[in-house]
Amino acid sequence: MLIMDTSAFFTMDWIPEEDFLCPPGIVEELQRFDDPRLALWDDRLRVSDCTRPSLERVKEEAKRTGDLGRLSPVDLTVLALALDTGGTIMTDDYSIQNVARSMGMPYRAVGTAGITKKYKWNYRCIGCGKWFKERSDECPICGSPMRAHRKK
Repeated sequence: MLIMDTSAFFTMDWIPEEDFLCPPGIVEELQRFDDPRLALWDDRLRVSDCTRPSLERVKEEAKRTGDLGRLSPVDLTVLALALDTGGTIMTDDYSIQNVARSMGMPYRAVGTAGITKKYKWNYRCIGCGKWFKERSDECPICGSPMRAHRKK
């Protein structure tokens, strides 16, 4: 079973022979971009939502790796659906790949080489230079923007 991320639809110029599905948010993103490739998949595209417990497990792992602030709500459902089904995620999103790798879930890059190792992220204020484990749009100390950095 393949679990499709939006990047897989944007990148793939072929329809897989394996069974595949995606969460509803992926279809909504493709419709929002009025992407013509959505019509090519027509009745072969299966849509399924993830379970709440899997979504919570994915959020916890993404928080642990520092990817939570880098993943959209739809990205989180892609990961959770893969956890529910035991499927392989098709994505070029490095943060999705990083969390999948950290959770031991299989993934395949579509148009890129994919990640080569697991990363953890920290966030640094570009104003005062303070480091944080969780992302926010602005520093709680000085109000400056935050920038993601791979943890060493």
